Amino acid sequence: MTEIPPVRPDDWRVAVWRRFLHAHAVVVRALEQDLAASADLPLGWYDVLLQLAEAPGRRLRMAELADRVLLSRSGLTRLVDRLAADGLVRREPSPDDARGTFTVLTAAGVERLRRAVPPHLASVQQHFLGHFDDDDLRRLDDLLRRVVGRDDGDAGGSAGPATGRA
Repeated sequence: MTEIPPVRPDDWRVAVWRRFLHAHAVVVRALEQDLAASADLPLGWYDVLLQLAEAPGRRLRMAELADRVLLSRSGLTRLVDRLAADGLVRREPSPDDARGTFTVLTAAGVERLRRAVPPHLASVQQHFLGHFDDDDLRRLDDLLRRVVGRDDGDAGGSAGPATGRA
């Protein structure tokens, strides 16, 4: 790999970085607004419900859930408490560790997520995917994998046909 020279605040490459951060903020804000309006579900809740839906047995320890959520790790315990109060998840003691608990997706959580997926994916299409053709997305996927590493835990593998992940 070619050595990259150090950057200064006025370097055009720093502007690219800032544009990336701005684009992320704009898209996330739009997804939050759309999901709240269409499914009355905060995006952070959707993220937790999705991670649990994709987990074996639809359950994860809190540490595992914290590693998997994409949007908001801070305040995760309070977020899970609110999901439990709404009946979308429940806590179960670990049979292997008396101190450990699992967060488990309930049937109500599965149903709430099922209703939220179509409008959320439409929002992802509108605010992000729709700005690129398939070749752009494959290139972007390759570029982003350089940042996060090839084995980033993406169950969908390389970019290609839809994997169902939202």
